[in-house]
Amino acid sequence: MTERLSPGDTAPEFTLSDDAGKDVALGDFLGRKVIVYFYPAAMTPGCTKQACDFTDSLDSLQAQGYEVVGISPDKPAKLAKFRERDNLTITLLSDPDKTVMKEYGAYGEKKLYGKVVEGVIRSTVVVDEDGKVFLAQYNVKATGHVAKLRRDLKLNLADEEPR
Repeated sequence: MTERLSPGDTAPEFTLSDDAGKDVALGDFLGRKVIVYFYPAAMTPGCTKQACDFTDSLDSLQAQGYEVVGISPDKPAKLAKFRERDNLTITLLSDPDKTVMKEYGAYGEKKLYGKVVEGVIRSTVVVDEDGKVFLAQYNVKATGHVAKLRRDLKLNLADEEPR
């Protein structure tokens, strides 16, 4: 079982390529809060819903001091197609060897349709301005996750539409 991160842990540093092939490091965000989320595959229904939800919330998240970084094992070229197809504005990073996913506890054994398989564990880690884990959530649902995360972080509760 992959070790999961907990609040107060130092977030593992990483440098990965974005959809344009440019290197992006966690250290680039020091002094700002960053939501790092891990998803299994670009352009699949659940991952698309989650990426679109983060994109739709990006302006309000940034206004409250948060950046958003999505990490998947997809190659940069596929991430570029994903961005283009769905008009995504969040940062998309490629972790093809899953090293960063493993360091964050977002890759390992999981249940899929009743079977135990090894794969990407849909996860979100919120890193504070000092590079420490503020919140770590594992096995999150794609649909409704951004709204739940906003509630958990106590962001804009008064502005949210009742469901």
